[in-house]
Amino acid sequence: MARPTVHDAALRDRLLEVTADLVDRDGPARFSLRQVAAEAGTSTTAVYSLFGSKAELLSAVLDGAFASFGASQRAAAGAGLLGLGLAYREWALAHPALYRLMFGGALSAYADCTPDPEVADASMAPLRSAVAAGQASGELRDGLVEVVAVGIWGQVHGLVSLELAHMGPSDADWDVAYRAALESVRRGWAG
Repeated sequence: MARPTVHDAALRDRLLEVTADLVDRDGPARFSLRQVAAEAGTSTTAVYSLFGSKAELLSAVLDGAFASFGASQRAAAGAGLLGLGLAYREWALAHPALYRLMFGGALSAYADCTPDPEVADASMAPLRSAVAAGQASGELRDGLVEVVAVGIWGQVHGLVSLELAHMGPSDADWDVAYRAALESVRRGWAG
């Protein structure tokens, strides 16, 4: 009697990584599970066994990305808004394919492929907590926490997205520009 094939966490992680890279490079409509399996060095049976379908695989990529991003934000939460902002960029630069899939809209038109709303929402909880703490201490102006958090997020997100898209002058010093933008965001929302 043949032994059943065991698909471990390492293979699962590899399939998620390969999928993110392929979708980022080729788009969600052009990649296939056969291509994912081949690049991960496994079979399509393993992909179906671990994820069930293409949509579930893509949703798992998004969930994993938001979980990883959220973990980086929670790790930086003690350093306040500046620490969260720096961690935001650091994570995006370390995981550009995942960042683009999470926020670039490449998967938004793909049917039945959405991140778990709780996982996605939890990734932004450190920012909301920092805003609430800043408002309580008087460092940030009053307002609905969600509104202030989205305003700050939008400003940070915009600059990181431009950097990843290689927009702007070829000699741009993104480190300097980003730190200046974070300082501007802080001043703009100061209480």
